Amino acid sequence: MFWGISPAVDLYEEYVKAFKIKDDPLPEEQEGACGDGASPSGSLNILICGGGDPRHIIKTLAKRYTYKTKPKLNIYVLDGCAEIAARSMLLLGVALEPPESFSLVYKAHLFMDIYGNSLMRPSSHHYVAAKGRTLLKMVTDEAELQRLAPMLSLEGLKYKERDGLEMSFSFWQPQPLHKYNIAAYWEQRSRALLGSRYDHRNGAFDWDLSMTLKSREGQQICSQEYRYWRESGVAFVFPEYEQCKPNKTFAAGLVRNGRTYLHRGYVGDIQTGPFCGFGLRSSEERMHNSVHGDNDYRATDVTERNLLELFHELQTQTVYEHDSTRSRRYGSVQLLMTPLLTHNECDAEGQASYDRPWIKVPDVTVHFVSPMEMVQLKQGAARWTNTFDIVFVAFNYFSFLSKEFFQSLHPRALLLLETKLMTVERKDNVQSYETKAKELMKQAGLKSVINYQAINGKHMLLKYKRTEATDPDEEEDKDEGDDVEAEAEAESGSNNEPEEVHEMQLTELV
Repeated sequence: MFWGISPAVDLYEEYVKAFKIKDDPLPEEQEGACGDGASPSGSLNILICGGGDPRHIIKTLAKRYTYKTKPKLNIYVLDGCAEIAARSMLLLGVALEPPESFSLVYKAHLFMDIYGNSLMRPSSHHYVAAKGRTLLKMVTDEAELQRLAPMLSLEGLKYKERDGLEMSFSFWQPQPLHKYNIAAYWEQRSRALLGSRYDHRNGAFDWDLSMTLKSREGQQICSQEYRYWRESGVAFVFPEYEQCKPNKTFAAGLVRNGRTYLHRGYVGDIQTGPFCGFGLRSSEERMHNSVHGDNDYRATDVTERNLLELFHELQTQTVYEHDSTRSRRYGSVQLLMTPLLTHNECDAEGQASYDRPWIKVPDVTVHFVSPMEMVQLKQGAARWTNTFDIVFVAFNYFSFLSKEFFQSLHPRALLLLETKLMTVERKDNVQSYETKAKELMKQAGLKSVINYQAINGKHMLLKYKRTEATDPDEEEDKDEGDDVEAEAEAESGSNNEPEEVHEMQLTELV
């Protein structure tokens, strides 16, 4: 719910590869016009359904400088509840925080703290509270929104969802009545999941990792960090830090109750972990070295390295060169983990304010839309017909895909569907899900980007495209021939896009 179970992808890169678009700069007289394969309006409309976090947005924006042709991007973000949208705005704000606020390394560690830790460092806690006040001003004051983050658009949200954002930002403030005992909520969820096995939970944790996740592209996750996360909810650990503040961004279902708030506790993932978004693969192969099953680097270290690269590119628009001494080889080291102490901060005096304008990303607009639009898309609302050029759908939103939903795709569109590969569900359930998904795509007239029958690999994403070809058989032969060699390595080796199973349906969260 709060993170994906698949790796961050550059959505524009996937679109270019799928349709073999040449990256040639447009002539001056055609600036704003469409390139080869782009939409007639010269822009691309991207829909992210149930992403759970802004990982795809961050990577797409970070890699944008590498292309000569830069169409305008309209990114529509659709999540199940306002609390997830508020959290996505916060994480996107961290990624686009100007370099004057803090260093690159501090930004990466701050992002990791908010993104995947149930308990945070005091400095991260203070940032969340201060940034929450800034985001509250942005949501309630259009002039402030245009001054700080003109790339954001909240016009697609109803007043009810805007109130939900306001409640989230207010709940993040360190007030005496704003209690969020996530340590207790985490233990309750774990006990309910494991039942009688809870007293032997370390064995259950090792089984899920060694027998399931490591056989499904999760080899980079080390046993120590995974067990510690399953036990406490703290995923990203460094020896010099101590987490003691509750991460209130994990609160969902907030309802105002006088001077305090009611909420659902913690309803997110407690089985896979936040390692999939940035921690499974890296462009540096040395980060994936292992000896007898012991990795040199943890998924935490890979996450740190990938975030440093993305944030550097967002700030400087230049290629990132990683300092190998920056990453610490803790993969096979048994770190001494001290007991976690929870301390509720109630004093907001003296906190720094983070109200500088975000890093500017030209020709990009991120639209937050109402969760009810998912129902409208499923029913084939006319206003969305032939709109989206790129669509990402999380695996737990698969039930919303219908014949009418595909009417929202542009005649030349790419659809990325997340699979259940990085869940701990039984293998039969994972294969059954993929079979149903492939059959649905076939019925909708979409063609696979690669030949999934020829490649015996594990797929965290299923990639399908709609083309304007008049001969379906000819287009299918092309997909199964030319594209398979170009995408085989990327699909079988580096595709890591996961998201945790969420018990609540979208309608319940709304």
